[in-house]
Amino acid sequence: MKKGLLKKLIFGITMTAALGLSIVHTDSFAASLPYQSYNYNYWEDIVYTPAPYEPDYVVDGLSLSYNGESIGSFDTPEDLCVADDGTIYLADTKNNRIVILDSSARTVKGIIDHFDNNGTEDSFNQPYGVAISEKDQLYIADSQNKRVVVLDNEGNLVRIVDNPTSEVLEENFTFVPLKVTVDYADRIYCIAQNMFEGIMVFEADGQFTGFFGTINVDITLWERFWRKLASKEERSKSQLFIPTEFTGIDVDPEGFVYASNIDVNGEQGVRRLNPRGEDVIKKGVNENLGGDLWIAGSTEFAGPSQFTDVVYRKNGIYSCMDRRRGRIFTYDHEGNLLYIFGGIGTQDGNFQLPSAIESVGGDIIVLDATKANITYFKETEYGRLINQAVGLRYDGDETAAVELWNQVLLLDENNELANTGIGKAYLTAGDYEQAMKYLKLGMSREYYSVAYKRYRNQFLTKHASLFLTALILVVAALVVVSKLKDKGIIKSRKGKKDAESLL
Repeated sequence: MKKGLLKKLIFGITMTAALGLSIVHTDSFAASLPYQSYNYNYWEDIVYTPAPYEPDYVVDGLSLSYNGESIGSFDTPEDLCVADDGTIYLADTKNNRIVILDSSARTVKGIIDHFDNNGTEDSFNQPYGVAISEKDQLYIADSQNKRVVVLDNEGNLVRIVDNPTSEVLEENFTFVPLKVTVDYADRIYCIAQNMFEGIMVFEADGQFTGFFGTINVDITLWERFWRKLASKEERSKSQLFIPTEFTGIDVDPEGFVYASNIDVNGEQGVRRLNPRGEDVIKKGVNENLGGDLWIAGSTEFAGPSQFTDVVYRKNGIYSCMDRRRGRIFTYDHEGNLLYIFGGIGTQDGNFQLPSAIESVGGDIIVLDATKANITYFKETEYGRLINQAVGLRYDGDETAAVELWNQVLLLDENNELANTGIGKAYLTAGDYEQAMKYLKLGMSREYYSVAYKRYRNQFLTKHASLFLTALILVVAALVVVSKLKDKGIIKSRKGKKDAESLL
């Protein structure tokens, strides 16, 4: 994190100044984006890039109507989810309702603010999280009612999950669900308030089965030693070494759970959990999945990113929302950072308190709790090329991705991932010399070593006959010289010196 400190300081000052600039609103944001896009190179220096996404438009409650009447402003909306057909479900938290929108978020398809609970009209109390299952059942984290409500696609009650009981739960535990998601088997994964043991898991019937993906906090040797010597009062005043709380959650088609969390070290703010709750996420070259590398400079930009939500998109690509700086960080299945965009501010395209992120087709949408709106981001040519190239690479088709990576290099000649992608394609094709060239530009030491070894072996194999011929000639020459010496035709240098000494 110490590399490129000066560049990071300049970056922090530049971004702070950029947020203070006024930007004229137009239908197209391409001419003047309210943020700068960038990435980090191998040395962890900031490298500015073309924008992978541009804000297209913003939707708020005042611009929407239902049955001929305005639905009114959203009030502290905290979550949204997207169904397979593109339908958007928004948790309008302080308005105690779920707003159903079409894929553009410009048309209201319905509003759920009450439901029939065994013959009694029931309502929500600050619904905080929302998710949709493969069966089109809606899961609502009805936080202040301390329950998860499950509704079918017509708004009828399926079940209510509340009052979980177990030996692993404290006797006075209060269930306050915040975020919720569901997998292909209808297992419910729930992030609950003040629950540090991990994500709570419920079976399809609502039975609590245990915790999932607990994040343990490492304690240094010195801290362990100090706590043994410290008094009870001193220990009570010291930092509590408790696991980290999760903040956002999503499930990919294979049933792996992506979960974001606040990491005080800024090293890993997202995890990919297998069915056993083990983190199997891959990390890139710098082994950092924590967003921004620490930015020096003003207090506003100091400290690590704080991921508040994560969305799995497709082809192993996932994006994380940083609420501290309002930036979106996107990674591929190998943990490589693809691109960064977004920022904190009042302009359209920036955020004040981003609370949720989702994808609709190729678009990225972000919900802002403070601004109470949804921002739509359209991918640019640069973003499209990277997304498609990564998709081909994810499918194992490195060769087909080469043309796309070459187009990326025309827009961003310093893109290390593009150079590495091309290098790996040449490596697969057996052109090891070209592979070494691009892998060196991509700073991929691992694959460069593989290419170099294969190039060396290929060179030796190709020229083996020449080496053998030369070796045979050298051996034959030595044999001939040895025989000539034996016959006295050639006198050795030592014999000549001995003769001279006798004279």
